[in-house]
Amino acid sequence: MNFLKQKIIERIEAEGPISFEAFMDMCLYYPGLGYYAKESTAIGRTGDFYTSPHLHPIFGAMIGRQMEEMWRAMGMPAVFQVVEIGAGMGYLAKDMLDYVCGPGSVARGPAFSDCLKYTIIELNPRMKGRQELLLGDLKDRVNWLSGLGDLGPVTGCFFSNELIDAFPVKIVTMEEDLSEVYVTVDGGDFAEIRKPACKEAKEYLSELGVELPRGYRTEANLRLRSWVREVSERLLKGFVLTIDYGYPAWDYYGEDRSRGTLLCYYRHDVNENLYDNVGEQDLTAHVNFSALKKWGEESGLRTVGFCPQGTYLVSQGIDEVISELYGDRPDPFEISKIKGLLLPQGMGESHKVMVQYKGEGEARLKGFEVRNQAGLL
Repeated sequence: MNFLKQKIIERIEAEGPISFEAFMDMCLYYPGLGYYAKESTAIGRTGDFYTSPHLHPIFGAMIGRQMEEMWRAMGMPAVFQVVEIGAGMGYLAKDMLDYVCGPGSVARGPAFSDCLKYTIIELNPRMKGRQELLLGDLKDRVNWLSGLGDLGPVTGCFFSNELIDAFPVKIVTMEEDLSEVYVTVDGGDFAEIRKPACKEAKEYLSELGVELPRGYRTEANLRLRSWVREVSERLLKGFVLTIDYGYPAWDYYGEDRSRGTLLCYYRHDVNENLYDNVGEQDLTAHVNFSALKKWGEESGLRTVGFCPQGTYLVSQGIDEVISELYGDRPDPFEISKIKGLLLPQGMGESHKVMVQYKGEGEARLKGFEVRNQAGLL
């Protein structure tokens, strides 16, 4: 028996049809039963999907290199706090700390590791336990919190990798007017109905200058606005580094995406069966980076750069880090895995990197020297 499905059905029977946003929220985050809230959730090759840190440890090293550059750009403050929101299994934190605190750190100049304060925001206690186990001795360098509300003022960087794509979204469709998808129950299964779209969804599209043609179905991530506002409120000075798959608004709402971007990941298979395997599969929607830029600027965050992950890593100097970690003749097998981070057929083009900044003066980062597409947002 699927207990989460039954919980959702009971809610619908008690309240009436619920928005798809509420349905997605329960599927992913319902305490003890949602995909990201249950004990059995696994990310990586043994789970339903894997992310860049699972592909190769050099990804974490490159994030460490980026944090060190940000620290220098800010005048090397005595404390530089990295806040990783949603750390998954903990691979990125481990690989980054291995690089920053490893023997090679002394050769790179003033000890960034002495100034680094690492914080992980993790909702799932079971996942926190896995992260602690993976980090081993490094766990003493990490502080865990259950939410952004537990943070004090931050000088440093908020970082997330494939976080925003898991924010519950509204599904909207354009018919005579903009409608919103609600979920009801029909014969023991979930079914969709339409209701007039809420004011916030209409404003979301209007503010971004998006006009949907008749028959168009897509998503509106309204939770992004409150999230970026909350992050900015806690960032005293520093950066917000976001890595995720997504598009600028003009591409997100292009003609070739008339069915939206919502996908399900179940045992490394991709499907569009949103109402199957409730609580057992990941639900995800691509990120609208134009909205992140706009709402970030409204909250006091200036956009430093935006470009594909592959270009960013090359521009940031991944070749230098390969030589630093593996010498002049790295193992071809290692190189083949690293290529998955860089090439278009891997994560090099689908995943985008965006950096926002709060502080005085300009912040120029090496990762955007080759290609900065922030102007396209």
